[in-house]
Amino acid sequence: MARQRQFTVLSRVLHWTMAVLVVAMLLIGVGMVASLGNYHLLVSIHKPLGILILILVAIRLVNRLLNPAPPLPDHMPAWQRLAAKGSHVALYLLMFALPLVGWAMLSAADYPIVLYGSLHLPAILPHDAMLYAGLRKTHTVLAFLLFATFIAHLGAALLHALIHRDGVFDSMAPWKARTTDAVAERVRN
Repeated sequence: MARQRQFTVLSRVLHWTMAVLVVAMLLIGVGMVASLGNYHLLVSIHKPLGILILILVAIRLVNRLLNPAPPLPDHMPAWQRLAAKGSHVALYLLMFALPLVGWAMLSAADYPIVLYGSLHLPAILPHDAMLYAGLRKTHTVLAFLLFATFIAHLGAALLHALIHRDGVFDSMAPWKARTTDAVAERVRN
């Protein structure tokens, strides 16, 4: 039986779409903190994008359960396999947690959660200023953790793409993966 070398097309589309959205959200978050003049505009973009990420990560998790990842290369050390699994779990948890904490934070502040026009999300927590303050701090810490995890993930992807050239990056690349023989030949050289 042939070894699966690449994620499904849906998996790759979800991955790269979410990568762009997460980078945009992180930049918008920094912009919200740094620019009071554009704060309301940035918040009006930040809220619906956060909910979109929450929806997409739920779809992505179901897709991942139905379509498991291709196996990692046999030569990869156990600690790297563990780090890869751990970073993926962390990314999924953070992509779920950040929008939920943001939604809860806005609910506790009694702010309307406008997605578009008259489309609003319901509050998921009662109005409570102390709860809002704690959730705001939590949201910020989680954003920094997501940024750090994202950078580590990007660094590992670039390491596999540019140094190891072992097919790990190609498995999620938007283009067609090289054959297993070509990857094995590169690893040997």
